[in-house]
Amino acid sequence: MSEKIQHQAYEKEDLKRDLKSRHIQMIAIGGCIGTGLFYGSSWSIKQAGPAIIMMYMIVAVAIYFIMRALGEMAVEEPVSGSYVSYSNRYIHRFVGFLNGWNAFVFLLAGSSAYLNALGKYAQFWFPDLPIWITALAAVTILFIVNVIGVKFYGEAEFWFSFIKVAAIVAMIIFGCAMIFFGIGNGGQAIGFHNLVDNGGFFPKGLSATILSIVMVAFAFGGVENLGLAAGEAKDVKTTMPKAVNATFWRILIFYIGAITVLVTVFPWTSLTSKGSPFVEVFTRMGIPAAAAIMNVVVVTAVLSEINSTVFSNSRTFYNLSLQKNAPTFLGKVNSRNVPANAVMLVFTVMFGGVIMNYLMPEDAFELFSSVTVYGLICAWASIVVSHLKFRKVRIQNGEVDKLTYKMPFYPYSNYFALFFMAVVLICIAILPDMRMSLVVSGVWVFIVYIAYKFYTKNEAKELSVKQDLAKN
Repeated sequence: MSEKIQHQAYEKEDLKRDLKSRHIQMIAIGGCIGTGLFYGSSWSIKQAGPAIIMMYMIVAVAIYFIMRALGEMAVEEPVSGSYVSYSNRYIHRFVGFLNGWNAFVFLLAGSSAYLNALGKYAQFWFPDLPIWITALAAVTILFIVNVIGVKFYGEAEFWFSFIKVAAIVAMIIFGCAMIFFGIGNGGQAIGFHNLVDNGGFFPKGLSATILSIVMVAFAFGGVENLGLAAGEAKDVKTTMPKAVNATFWRILIFYIGAITVLVTVFPWTSLTSKGSPFVEVFTRMGIPAAAAIMNVVVVTAVLSEINSTVFSNSRTFYNLSLQKNAPTFLGKVNSRNVPANAVMLVFTVMFGGVIMNYLMPEDAFELFSSVTVYGLICAWASIVVSHLKFRKVRIQNGEVDKLTYKMPFYPYSNYFALFFMAVVLICIAILPDMRMSLVVSGVWVFIVYIAYKFYTKNEAKELSVKQDLAKN
């Protein structure tokens, strides 16, 4: 028998396992429901027409395989660093370093967009309310929620996600009522003719449909944050598999169901406005104050995304410190077992993001935000590649039978997911409006690599000094 492979033990964390099963499952689906679905769907539909349904199905399968790979590792090695920790352990330290510090890009771009959007939504009711006041209030409240304890975060995210999910379910139900019973359409059932009218199911052709994969993938961004909750789940071996499995079916219902209803109820050519197409369903149903109702939902979606951003990035920085890829003070927890220093760093960067958004022109900020697609690919690819090495180690050590939550169709499911991500990158390179993000991403990777070499060089010097002192 061949010699067993010695694999690095995962980081010992001092976090409190206070997330219940219902918290984990809502984080799973709520984390990826936001502006990508509520507003990004307009771009996707304009790009592909009714064929966008097929693209959502393909991406959903790829996302499911990515989540199953993450779930298998999370059950066996539950750490808050999730894919950052796994890539550090199973691929290379620099990959973990890069994935961890990518959080700064997400924070600067994401927090600026979310907080400013929140301020604009609040102006729906209070036109003269400055955006920065709304942003400051939201940041302060969510800071308190996240510092108090993970249970409060889980409860807040549960209700934020519940509202988003309820709104989508209501939209699907009302949409089906129009399709089959003609409610809101003068009693005349709409049927399915809109799926083939206006140019057919593939009105823009197969190539345009494939290019829509970029925005569809972006809409699923955040689902990987489920793995970050594994380090604070009460019963990870039970809650994590349930959450991952439920994610796939909920994606089918909430994403594919919602998009299918949209392009069935309305001609796809009428769903190309910059606003959310979801409000059109409520408006057509004749529901009073439909715009106000959807505004509440969108405000909730933004708060949920900010809340999720604080949680995911603070745990990333915390675990990064335990890997010795970040300053040690970020690895400290308070009396409630919350990584308070990491949380404070996140809010500091978020405040910087608000200032940046105030100072930078809108076009420049949009370019910077497009880098988030690169970050998602980094995260998802790291999950899949880490899992290939993770499983290889288990096979070599004869430990595969001990795995309680196995990735289906291994390793072909891994290869399919990697192929999906390669297609996304190729499409980004083809699309003129997104092409520059690859250049910006390349510059960012180079900067992080220089920082990595500097950090590890200083670390080696410190170790050498300690060894010399020990000898003397």
